[in-house]
Amino acid sequence: MGEWKVRGCPRADLPAVAKPAGKLTKAAEKATARRTTLELPSGITLNDWQRIGKQLYVAADSSAWWLGDWLIYGRSAYPDRYQRAVEETQLDYQTLRNYAWVARRFSPLRRRSALSFQHHAEVASLPESEQDYWLDRAERLGWSRNFLRGRLKAARQGAPEEAAGRDGDGISMRIQVNVSRDRRLRWAQAAADADQDLQGWAMSILDYAAAAVLKE
Repeated sequence: MGEWKVRGCPRADLPAVAKPAGKLTKAAEKATARRTTLELPSGITLNDWQRIGKQLYVAADSSAWWLGDWLIYGRSAYPDRYQRAVEETQLDYQTLRNYAWVARRFSPLRRRSALSFQHHAEVASLPESEQDYWLDRAERLGWSRNFLRGRLKAARQGAPEEAAGRDGDGISMRIQVNVSRDRRLRWAQAAADADQDLQGWAMSILDYAAAAVLKE
């Protein structure tokens, strides 16, 4: 276990305060991880058990970023062959696309090591200024992923305490459109083909249309 420590973050549903994994005792270093099993030696201390759990969580959380970046690279380097290659790995393609979409929304320098991948996923559809605003708050105040989700929901519903906390460089706007089921499915498919969720895809289309009109 000792050789695959990764710098990281806590569980997504606990306060987001990054702590070092610490050094395992010699007994705990005998823990063995296999494809379907984690074997822990008897007699390890509670601290060792906690450290091992943190390492496991960090590896699992980091793997979402790694797989997202991996798919982005494959799509760029092998545009005609990458999907077939992914299928041959037996990895779930839709899950990988979700990871890649979040990874694409955050360049490596903008990713917060003190926050989980799921924190980033919660704000991925927002403009960059709003992403930074919410991640700054989550990191500074130790928000869990679920607490961040609740604050985002409150902001979308126009909660005064959330609206008052804005820095002035972004607003939350809710637009409702009544459309047929077939049209919504068509839009959702177009968004999926662009590796975006429906909300993010709609925003990008609106930005493109606005730029075209204003240019004219």
